[in-house]
Amino acid sequence: MQCHYFDAGVCRSCTLMGQPYAEQVAAKEALARELLAPFEAGRSKREGTAGGIAWLPAVTSAESGFRAKAKMVVGGTIDSPTLGILDAAGRGVDLRHCGIIAPGILAAFPTLIASITRMGLAPYDVPARRGELKHLIVTEAGDGALMVRYVVRSQGAVASIRRHVPWLQDALPPLAVVTANLLPEHKAVLEGEVEVVLTERAVLPIEVGDVTLQVRPQSFVQTNTAIAAALYRQARDWVDALDPASVWDLYCGVGGFALHCAGPSGSGRAVLGVEVSADAVASAELARDALFAADDDRLRIRFIAVDATAFALRAAPDAVPELVIVNPPRRGLGADLAGWLERRGPAHVVYSSCNVESLARDLAAMPSYRVARARVLDMFPQSNHFEVITLLERV
Repeated sequence: MQCHYFDAGVCRSCTLMGQPYAEQVAAKEALARELLAPFEAGRSKREGTAGGIAWLPAVTSAESGFRAKAKMVVGGTIDSPTLGILDAAGRGVDLRHCGIIAPGILAAFPTLIASITRMGLAPYDVPARRGELKHLIVTEAGDGALMVRYVVRSQGAVASIRRHVPWLQDALPPLAVVTANLLPEHKAVLEGEVEVVLTERAVLPIEVGDVTLQVRPQSFVQTNTAIAAALYRQARDWVDALDPASVWDLYCGVGGFALHCAGPSGSGRAVLGVEVSADAVASAELARDALFAADDDRLRIRFIAVDATAFALRAAPDAVPELVIVNPPRRGLGADLAGWLERRGPAHVVYSSCNVESLARDLAAMPSYRVARARVLDMFPQSNHFEVITLLERV
């Protein structure tokens, strides 16, 4: 893939842009193999005898148009706004034709840019610390439906957006959900805590793999829907092969792993999803209720809003399930949760990581586990980032 923004030096966010895609994937897989080699299944901890990881073929992505969620910094002026990033001086750099963003979102940008002018939302000037509109966050479902979030500083801006929602819905037919997110402070974060829903619908259904996730505005969802589907299905296949009676999904988000691994109706597998975000847990419960109609299924597939590490550390010894799924943020599990798994974890753990270096650090703190199976999934083409999912077994 070639990008004229990258070639012109306007944007260098995609650090591998222009490198042949096969080489990108090969390098990612080579790094994963190198960092996980010390933790191979079958390797003796005392004697150092070699074992082996069963590596499945890497899952590749479309090279362009794969981002189903665009987080755009708003710059420029009311009459001539930009959507993209900020340069070193804090000025807006327009990236409205960015090639890695899904075509449906790109097609919506002209209308959304026009809405900024129509609503009179002054783009936030970071150096001067004045203005109103900070970001536009746009998410697309597989059927083309859109969620648009305006990140603004004041209630006055919320009122202006609300007045123009009917016009926006007419001008942008795929639009399903519109919200205003309040972020009055001058700080380098994407969004604030308060979300005001301005449409009748507050949830965007997104089909991912074999589950329709119900995504609320502040819920995290993977940006590459096709690769997320492959990731969830891989975890499900490993879990089904082991057939545990009980599963914990720690850092469950909106429920992608938990719902895929819950099994068909009547299977009896108890699944508990644990996620600190109450918004994400509400999304997961909506998806569960839509997927499983029986009351018994709703009882055996539960979600709770609590910190994953705190939950595990408080759990009674007899409450530990037969299998644990973990999908932590880039920093990894950390010493406390890795230590808990080492001391009290089950026979098998499915660990999905977006940072193979933190995965390796966690594995070093969990010497009772070895990697039996692994797979690289290229969630983020044109960058050095990728997902790797591993099946760990206690030795």
